[in-house]
Amino acid sequence: MSHELLSPDMSIALDAPQNSAIVSEWLLGTSALLMQHQGETETAELIADVTALEVRLWNTQFDQEGYRVVLVVEPRLYPRYDEAALKRIEKAMDMVLAPSGKDIDEIAVRPEIPHLAAGWRDQLRGRRSSGPKPSNHARRVRDLPNHPVEDDLHFTNEWEYRVYQVLREKQAALPDNETIGIMPLCRVRVLGSTREPDFLITYKGRAGVIEVDGPHHEGPKRASNDHSRTDLLINAGVEWVARLDVRDTTEKAEVEKFVSNFLARLTRR
Repeated sequence: MSHELLSPDMSIALDAPQNSAIVSEWLLGTSALLMQHQGETETAELIADVTALEVRLWNTQFDQEGYRVVLVVEPRLYPRYDEAALKRIEKAMDMVLAPSGKDIDEIAVRPEIPHLAAGWRDQLRGRRSSGPKPSNHARRVRDLPNHPVEDDLHFTNEWEYRVYQVLREKQAALPDNETIGIMPLCRVRVLGSTREPDFLITYKGRAGVIEVDGPHHEGPKRASNDHSRTDLLINAGVEWVARLDVRDTTEKAEVEKFVSNFLARLTRR
């Protein structure tokens, strides 16, 4: 049995006492579902990841109500809500509100403020000194400013992010019962060391690795290390390791061809 959410009374202001308790979840939900139905899945996911809305009547003229909306998001997700993302979310919410003579005059985003506990200074100092350090590469990437983030996944640089976009498109194009798993920056323990492949890919019961190489992979010593890492991964059961040199793949079509060849090789008997 489904439970339909209450809808606000659209004959009065959205921030009126009768509406204030329900308008946040209603506007988020209807906007996200509208974007999903229109195929705008990335915008739908951004809206779904918003914790809450702060809605305030901002302007009234010509029988129109204009609102200021503030998206409240988890601090770790805050970098995802750039100007372009906010414009897409605003457009979605305007479509939901338009039939009732309401629209969004201004939209902003702020991180959710953490709850303050007694002894917060000791807690902060403990994390800086004796507490656990971010040993996972993906965790370290999360601490870097302005790194690419999508689908709550973090990437070291723009090259890795572009490869992920192609992998996600390939994932969406495959049948549901034989799609691929995409795991960026996961840690893998192999014999004698811990490795951090750029992408671990699962497909049809097999696992493969994609390494995205940039200029930092030049030189005979680095090439030798790369070969050693490849051998360790294959000896540990990884079916195939492929390296993509970003200097040789300036066009998206070249990355798409690389990904198609990688998946074909991964499942070759």
